[in-house]
Amino acid sequence: MKKYIKYLGGLAVMTCITATSCKKEFFNKAPEDAITLDNFYQTADQVQSSTNGLYNNVWFSWNNKAAWAITELSSGNARTYSSDVVAFGNFSVTGDNTELNNAWVSLFTVIAQSNALINNLPSKVSASVPSSVVNNALGEAHFMRGLAYFYLVRLFGNVPIIENSLDYVNNFQINTNPVADVYKFIERDLQFAEANCNKMVRSGSSVAQGHVSSGSATAMLSKVYLYQQKYAEARAAAEKVINSGEFKLYGVDVAGKTYTDLFETASNNNEESVAALQWAAGAPYGHGNSMQASFAINSIITGTGDGYSVIGPTIDLQTAYEPGDKRLHGTIMLAGDKYPELNQAGGGFTVPTDVNSQNTRAGIKKYVTGTPADNGGKGGAQSTGNNTYLMRYAEVLLIEAEAVLGSNSSTADPAALVPFNKVRQRAGLNPLPSITKNDIFHERRIELAIEGDYWFDLGRLDGFNVASHPLAKAIIDNQERGTYSNDTPPVVYSQKIPIPADGFLFPYPTTEVAANPKLKEAPVAYVFK
Repeated sequence: MKKYIKYLGGLAVMTCITATSCKKEFFNKAPEDAITLDNFYQTADQVQSSTNGLYNNVWFSWNNKAAWAITELSSGNARTYSSDVVAFGNFSVTGDNTELNNAWVSLFTVIAQSNALINNLPSKVSASVPSSVVNNALGEAHFMRGLAYFYLVRLFGNVPIIENSLDYVNNFQINTNPVADVYKFIERDLQFAEANCNKMVRSGSSVAQGHVSSGSATAMLSKVYLYQQKYAEARAAAEKVINSGEFKLYGVDVAGKTYTDLFETASNNNEESVAALQWAAGAPYGHGNSMQASFAINSIITGTGDGYSVIGPTIDLQTAYEPGDKRLHGTIMLAGDKYPELNQAGGGFTVPTDVNSQNTRAGIKKYVTGTPADNGGKGGAQSTGNNTYLMRYAEVLLIEAEAVLGSNSSTADPAALVPFNKVRQRAGLNPLPSITKNDIFHERRIELAIEGDYWFDLGRLDGFNVASHPLAKAIIDNQERGTYSNDTPPVVYSQKIPIPADGFLFPYPTTEVAANPKLKEAPVAYVFK
């Protein structure tokens, strides 16, 4: 952890500030004069803008490849031949994997920068700045730190809890802490955020809604509780969010909108967005969203020379959709599909008959937004301006349903069916009269496909913090991860890839173990302050 504790720890606040240089309203509030910790936090506006960087560059190495490579390839939603990420699809990842290392570094960088704000703001802010402004900024930092740990604990299991990165400048060797303690730490961070972040009622799409709110923290808490099978707490948190009226479901609560609309740049920070990374279109590498470059089936769509079609949707994912599910169009491109939001100047984009990303006879649509001209003239190679969702309101509705189901085999309780069927309503599907755990996990897979959740769902299918995953292993072992032939009709070249019994957690990056051998030692109970 040396590279981001020693070098980022002391400069984290400065990096948060300088990230505001991106040409986008969300990031354009940096002061003109020379900045130091002692003179920056003099106004409410300066304190408010100090958290902007937590939504952008610190997450780039996670968002760029690591997130979708780890979650979508491992889960069986996507396949690839690309040598830099194929190991996640065939379960051959080692500690030397570049994207695994990028995930670790990026997430601990988020933690380091959050820590810098948490530890510097209270003593550096001018007395003239209202305490509510300071507390909100601290709440945002706690939210991001808690979220980074939520990813880390699900990827690696035991990880070190670090509350002040500067404590380890001279000695960055530190033991890991047990999974249960990491979850307790996450809960405390999100509870702090819930108590201190501003309350909000969202309307339309606006830059102001790009920052997380108290409701965002409650929503994320509901998910953290759910992962631990704390069903009563998850239900209470989800219902608190639902009853607040802060968020709305596109296409149901917000008329004239569709599932596909959620992933257009024009919908950034919409009513359904609980939390999202904020990217600047056309900004320097590391500040714009690079996902379209990897996902788009060709450069005609992007207009910027990229569009590498690095992943394609597996046959398993394609066949998982129910007939008539509108989410298919917003997630996967199939031959003949028409997208008026792409190539608008040419009357829209029709998917060619020979579409064949990674030999799947399909392509990825989600997070593909088109040319700069399709996005108000803004954008560039590997630099679109569409947000990356960290959580959407649709998931809160599904969390409510699962929390009501709890440990039961099925339920017809309206408290579960109403939110569950509301998600299906937008998808154009008939309501279900009762639901099981399998129904909910299926709905989550389809609703959140290519958003980085299904892998983590599989990891919790057999229970919280368990060593054995027989149910999840059976699902993965039987997924169709093969390819289609070019025949008409196509023939499936079947490929089933069994996951090792210990494959639900990843190894620590080799470079991190070399720098901190204590990562391989038994975890040590964390002493909470």
